[in-house]
Amino acid sequence: MNPLSARRRRTAALFGAALVVVAAAACGSSGDSSADKSASTVGPTGADGRPVTAPVKPPPPAKVLMPTGPTTSFTTARTTPAGPILMTSYTGPKSGVTAKVWVWLPPEYHDPAYAKHGFPVLTLYAGGQSNGYNTWTDDQLPIQEIATQEVKAGRTHPFIMVMPVQNLEKAESRSLECSDIPGQPKMGTWMSQDIPDLVKANFRTLRSPEGWGLMGGSTGAFCSVKLALQHPEQFRAAVPIDGYFNPDSPLWKGHEAERLANSPDQLIGAGTARIDVLATAGGANLTEVRLVKAFVAKAAPPVRIEYYEQPGGRHLTAHFKRMIPDMLGWLGKHLSPPTAD
Repeated sequence: MNPLSARRRRTAALFGAALVVVAAAACGSSGDSSADKSASTVGPTGADGRPVTAPVKPPPPAKVLMPTGPTTSFTTARTTPAGPILMTSYTGPKSGVTAKVWVWLPPEYHDPAYAKHGFPVLTLYAGGQSNGYNTWTDDQLPIQEIATQEVKAGRTHPFIMVMPVQNLEKAESRSLECSDIPGQPKMGTWMSQDIPDLVKANFRTLRSPEGWGLMGGSTGAFCSVKLALQHPEQFRAAVPIDGYFNPDSPLWKGHEAERLANSPDQLIGAGTARIDVLATAGGANLTEVRLVKAFVAKAAPPVRIEYYEQPGGRHLTAHFKRMIPDMLGWLGKHLSPPTAD
């Protein structure tokens, strides 16, 4: 037999077989049987043989919280080189407390380039009784001008600054210690819920607690770290400047359990608050240094705490002022910058 002819016959036979297979596949693919459909299904199926549809993931929540309203009427309390400080008298719907609140918006807030940005919020507490005043609003602690300079130098980022009063009476024997002391005005609720709600209602803010911080000097230091430890769902960072940490208002008399529940000395070691803290002391005041260091030593994770000692520092507003640039720099590293979705 001619070898060439044999090869041709084998090739023809293979080609014919291939045609048969293709034809069978074509016949099997035409028609509308359920078996054919299940054979062509791609992906997982349930017990009934039907395809399982993967759940659609919801989009991540927006980072920016636009003003929710209702809007509040603010007046200009003071004009500074860094812009006006606004003021309102606000009644908190959750606490029933009525008191003054000051707000400062950084220049970037009104910049068209930031029109869709939410801004971090820094709440500032004063020393002493802070009844009808807040030292962060005047020349004693001109944090607004200093912040503007530090932002321009690239050492921090812009913050909305909120400055509420802390007490409703001048007498220290009536100190509310930013708490809900039984039988007294609910200043703790006003500070931790009503004030943030006021800010969210009127200004572009950030939804996450990483956009909310607290800072205060002396009595205000107590308030800042106490509220952050109690409300990590709202606040992420606190800077207590030369503070104390054990509630001592005479109004706690007869309410020891509630007093301890509002004690930073107790809360710092509870291991329940994921916050960042920078606790400071004036180096010239050895009693204060020992007090603050003892507080820092009690911290338990997830709290992250740092200690800052001002060389030669004393418990004076003028010395608090010197630390403002460093404190703003620290806050710029621990709180989110202005953000757009």
